[in-house]
Amino acid sequence: MSEKKLNLLADFPPVSTQEWMEKVTTDLKGADFDKKLVWKTNEGFKVMPFYRAEDIQNYQTTEVVPGKFPFVRGTKADNDWFVRQDIEVKDAKSANKKALDLLNRGVNSLGFTINKENLHADFIAALLEGIAANCVELNFKTCTKKTVELVNLLIDYFTVKGYNAPELQGSVNFDPINSMLLRGKKFSGDEMAVMLEAAALAAAKLPFYRVINVNAISLSNAGAYVTQELGYALAWGNQYLSMMVDKGVDTQLAAKKIKFNFGVGSNYFMEIAKFRAAKWLWALIVEAYKPVCRRSDCTETVEGICYCSMKMRLHAETSSFNKTIFDPNVNMLRTQTEAMSASLGGVHSLTVLPFDAVYKKPDEFSERIARNQQLLLKEESNFDKVTDPAAGSYYIEKLTNEIAAQAWNLFLEIEDAGGFLVAVESGKVQQTLKATATARLKNVSSRREVLLGTNQFPNFTEISGKANAFKETKQVVGEIEILETVRASAEFEKLRFATEAATKRPKAFMLTIGNLAMRLARAQFSCNFFACAGYEVIDNLGFTTIEAGVEAARKAQADIIVLCSSDDEYAELAPKAYELTKNKEILVVAGAPACSDELKSLGIVHFVNIKTNVLESLKGFNTLLGI
Repeated sequence: MSEKKLNLLADFPPVSTQEWMEKVTTDLKGADFDKKLVWKTNEGFKVMPFYRAEDIQNYQTTEVVPGKFPFVRGTKADNDWFVRQDIEVKDAKSANKKALDLLNRGVNSLGFTINKENLHADFIAALLEGIAANCVELNFKTCTKKTVELVNLLIDYFTVKGYNAPELQGSVNFDPINSMLLRGKKFSGDEMAVMLEAAALAAAKLPFYRVINVNAISLSNAGAYVTQELGYALAWGNQYLSMMVDKGVDTQLAAKKIKFNFGVGSNYFMEIAKFRAAKWLWALIVEAYKPVCRRSDCTETVEGICYCSMKMRLHAETSSFNKTIFDPNVNMLRTQTEAMSASLGGVHSLTVLPFDAVYKKPDEFSERIARNQQLLLKEESNFDKVTDPAAGSYYIEKLTNEIAAQAWNLFLEIEDAGGFLVAVESGKVQQTLKATATARLKNVSSRREVLLGTNQFPNFTEISGKANAFKETKQVVGEIEILETVRASAEFEKLRFATEAATKRPKAFMLTIGNLAMRLARAQFSCNFFACAGYEVIDNLGFTTIEAGVEAARKAQADIIVLCSSDDEYAELAPKAYELTKNKEILVVAGAPACSDELKSLGIVHFVNIKTNVLESLKGFNTLLGI
């Protein structure tokens, strides 16, 4: 065999950025480069259509190796992660039985939510019976004020069982600020600091248990952009860290007790970059505290500073913001890309929510699919075998730095205004995210943000039968403003459920006539448009006259007749159609012809096109139809 290595690049001459731009400019044929090819993200920065080595040549992060400060490439030398599934504990024995079954099905991280009434030694013993706590990650959640009690019960249980504390990994989800955001429960700064100190000191006997949590998943589920989720999460974590340090908790202990729980959405590359930026920025924040290492045998200590305390502990959970009730199997596609982003971004554990979780209690099938989505990434796709495979990608390195810059600016803004707790107490965080959610919902309603199967390409024949399972957001009144959980598809789903409940399902008939290419394109657009409200849509190959088309629509008992033709032909065809349908069917013109004003003067008022707000327009049609 030849020892000569193949160099594919040698067969291709180098091409400069200027040459690429000249070629692109030529192909655009006069179109504006920025408007045509540059994407301005919701976060406020621009994404170019291509990147080159020179775009990242001054980035220090490209020289970092996995497991080394500032940890942008990961806090560990491998890319393995815990596959987690949560259990709502009502009965200890039943929960234990399910937990043991899950461990046999590939799960190696369990999350238990325990009622405060059940916090006693016998209950914990029954819940964890037969579970090798040193072989899996165990996570717990209970009443905010009962955290220390739960931690002590766990320590007692592990001691009785003879476990070696450094072999145990897990967390207790103590997060008073999250309670404030979701339930309006108000804690004073002093009260919170005392609870944080007590939780951290109680858990000192469990070195690899994180008991102070930052539940940024709540921000994601409220519709936050990735830079908002990250910027607020950093300020949130720093609030807890500074409170503990001010109470006298050793800095390295305080930092090692904090865990971050992020949401993960479907913006694939952006989410990968978010997790990379998160680890990087948190390391910089903790470094500023200069935590002193207390271990004489630590290999990650430099000049007495504990760098291992700067490693962010990351859990991710698929966001509910973009999940839908209609065409719910598409949720599996969404959670799959989200799981890929999280795993490639280097999280420590991951929860993939079942595809039906937004409208009912998940069953065995949906839970199994959710577990297997992660297992396939590991066992079939080897995602756990390569650490930070995104490193060196010009695009992802650029995204990482752009997201880091935006999130850091938000973090500094919050710090300058008094910290995260002040921002929550004043309602600033809640109001900002409400405005963000409103903007995103507007984008969904106008299809600038696409939800497949909801506002674009819906299943024409789907009848969900799930109207009773629709979950309205509960209005919670608390001592402070509540952070509202939002689903992007909710308003479209209301339309669909109203249609299902109607005495007669509306019919939208495509009166296709004239120019073949234009009528087909506009009929396809209009079918998708009206199917988003659950209407029955009737497409056609074409009619030779308006009269024939209207007659066919009436035979089909259509409620809406959509005229599909070319702009040039509308001036003649639309008035004819209007005269035949006036005061009978609703006439809609597909498109935005130059003669629109003339047609409106005749009484033709309904037009649908790419600039139409789909949601508001369909609400209007529902009103006209008495739905």
